[in-house]
Amino acid sequence: MSKTILSRITPRHIPNTQSPNKIPPPIKKTVNELCHILRTQNTNWEETIEARLSEQNIVPSDVAHQVFDKIRHPKSALKFFDWISHRPYGCPLDGIAYSSLLKLLAKSKAFREIDSVFIRMKRENKLPTHDALGVLVQSYSECGLIDKALEFHKSAVQTYDSVPNVYACNSLLTGLVKNDRLDTAHQVYDEMLQRNDSIGTDCCADNYSTCIMVGALCRKGKVEEARKLIVNRWGQGCIPNIVFYNTLIDGYCKKGDVKKAFLLFKELKLKGFLPAVETYGAIINGFCKEGNFGLVDRLMNEMKSRGLVINVRVYNTIIDAHCRHGYKDKAVEMLKNMIKIGCAPDIVTYNILIYDACRHGKVKEAEQLVEQAARRGLRPNKLTYTPLLNAYCRQNDTNKALDLFVKMVNNGEKADLLAYNSLIHGIVSLGETETAMIILEKMIEREVFPDAGVYNVLINGLCKKGKLPAAKKLLSNMLDQNITPDKFVYATLIDGFIRHQEINEAKKLFELAIQKGMNHDVVVYNAMIKGYCRNGNLKEAVSCVKKMIKSRIAPDEFSYSTIIDGCVKHHDIDGALGIFSRMVKQNCKPNVVTYTSLINGFCQKGDDLGTEKVLEEMKFHGVIPNVVTYSILIGSYCKREKLAKAASVFEQMLMNKCDPNDVTFHHLVEGFSKTSEKHNEAQNSMFLDINSRVISDGWGTRLAAYSTIVVCLCLHGMLGISLPLSSKMGIRSCPAVFAALLYGICLEGKAKEWNSIVSCNMNESELVHAVEYMSVFDQYVPQGPISEASLILQMLIDDCKLKHHEVFV
Repeated sequence: MSKTILSRITPRHIPNTQSPNKIPPPIKKTVNELCHILRTQNTNWEETIEARLSEQNIVPSDVAHQVFDKIRHPKSALKFFDWISHRPYGCPLDGIAYSSLLKLLAKSKAFREIDSVFIRMKRENKLPTHDALGVLVQSYSECGLIDKALEFHKSAVQTYDSVPNVYACNSLLTGLVKNDRLDTAHQVYDEMLQRNDSIGTDCCADNYSTCIMVGALCRKGKVEEARKLIVNRWGQGCIPNIVFYNTLIDGYCKKGDVKKAFLLFKELKLKGFLPAVETYGAIINGFCKEGNFGLVDRLMNEMKSRGLVINVRVYNTIIDAHCRHGYKDKAVEMLKNMIKIGCAPDIVTYNILIYDACRHGKVKEAEQLVEQAARRGLRPNKLTYTPLLNAYCRQNDTNKALDLFVKMVNNGEKADLLAYNSLIHGIVSLGETETAMIILEKMIEREVFPDAGVYNVLINGLCKKGKLPAAKKLLSNMLDQNITPDKFVYATLIDGFIRHQEINEAKKLFELAIQKGMNHDVVVYNAMIKGYCRNGNLKEAVSCVKKMIKSRIAPDEFSYSTIIDGCVKHHDIDGALGIFSRMVKQNCKPNVVTYTSLINGFCQKGDDLGTEKVLEEMKFHGVIPNVVTYSILIGSYCKREKLAKAASVFEQMLMNKCDPNDVTFHHLVEGFSKTSEKHNEAQNSMFLDINSRVISDGWGTRLAAYSTIVVCLCLHGMLGISLPLSSKMGIRSCPAVFAALLYGICLEGKAKEWNSIVSCNMNESELVHAVEYMSVFDQYVPQGPISEASLILQMLIDDCKLKHHEVFV
């Protein structure tokens, strides 16, 4: 007879070591009495028990396992165990009695006592039963003590050539999966299957075992492996059910493979399974992530037609998706529909809408939503308060942020790291570092421990306030608390020292970080490069770049741009070009800062040819000049009285929709204030033409320059900049400016409300002159708003004529 057949005839995996089910009545009565004595804890309970056992002529060890099985209190059981152990006459317990005690202790989670009992068993060479080991595996697994559970599992396999019962194994699998030990879980699961095969039953692994593994694989994104696992187990103790389909569909959707999820959804219906609410919820979640709301509506209608109640969780998924895809109105409409059909929104529903409102800066709307949730009897939580806290901090409204924080704590919500981080960041941004430091202390008192990010914000704030000793002390505190400073902390402190001209201190900190074992990255190196360049030590800056390359850290555009800018500031354009050449060779793409620094260098030399070449290369590589680039060019041309060039660059700037700033205006005004002559190029340049005409009207060169700037801004659709500038300089009475402002207002589609934006204090002749300017503007801008603005001017002229006629009459 083969060993395989013999193993099937003789089930050797669980020996018959258990006590008989039937206990003789006299023994049963004695056991009950002993349990009662132990429970009541009489003063002389030891003598009472001794006498009772003597009457029945029973040795204590013979009934020990039955007492441990019967009694419910571990303390009473341990008292009895201790009494037996210390009796003057030898009365050793057997493995069954020890096992009964172990099971009782395991159910009570008395793990320290279990260890003591095991030490005693080992000394007496006693083995726990297979059943007891199973109970221990299950108890330790449920409490998250996975390594100990694995130890007992291994002991069961080695001692009895069998895994513990399926409930114990499933608890172990669940624990392993929760602790992200999928490989070990797979080993345990495979062993369960092997035992199933060896004994020809399904007592070692069941549907739930497979479901645990399928869920774990899906969460790891291994959905195909999970599906294969189910297919391989089909018909081998694994009965297909809707739970498996739900898990796989959810796995595919979370992985982003909604197409496969939907095919599986169709397959389950073809096989006769009825999708549950959870099934629809999973597939709807997938389509929501894709923004396919047409199919979402179809699936919701299908649920309704089947009589399934769409729960709040499904609605929350759809509302969240609408918000994420920018359909806030649809999300609000969905909320109203929920309430209408009797599906009460929960706090998660409101948290989604509150987060979206705060993300878009709609703080009042978020506050109203919090109030609405409270009126519905919902209790706000951390996810309700934190977005609002962030929003207040972003708006620099720290008083509201602090009030909300206090309210949050008073409502029983423990502020987490994110909440404290938001509050500290907001307070530091207002320069209130002392208040932020107090909050840090309170945070630690409440056992919410800061991370490197919180320290970085505080150190940055202290550095900006010039409190470098305090910043260094904070770094020391971090190290004392074993919080490893990240690259941003070091970069912030180094930058702080550099800002205060303490380059040697910055260098020391840089070297200290290396001693602490930190491999500096580009952020920290860039901080040092910036310091060397500010200090005029360009050789050290270049050396820093060489060290980076040697350490296999690629310098970025900031590294090179900083050195190029440093060279330019020290009037070394050749050095700047050399670094630029090295930058290109290292395949580091120059950015707008790089090109602007080079342009600045050539402008300082008055090298127009070099400037033009850099601009051409900049344009060729698709890098768009910014306000600094344009301002440098305009300033250079104005200083050298090349006003036509300056005007041309300004017009290019406006055509490219780059907003000028006060520096730009200053350069233009200073340049054009030096001359009152008409420009020959007037017919080719809007700026020169308008400027000449305004000067001809008798306006001084300075005010004429400002008036021309305002006109150009308006004609290029930059009304938002021109309105405050024209008001500040008091030039709205200039006919050219007034006509341009009207044009700008009409360009924005606000012709009907023009008089609420700009007032008219001009007489009839000035208004007629403004109309003349409209015909000049007509040469430089397309038709459209010109006619609207002209109509307004004509209306004003007619009003003047009417008033004049009334006075005459």
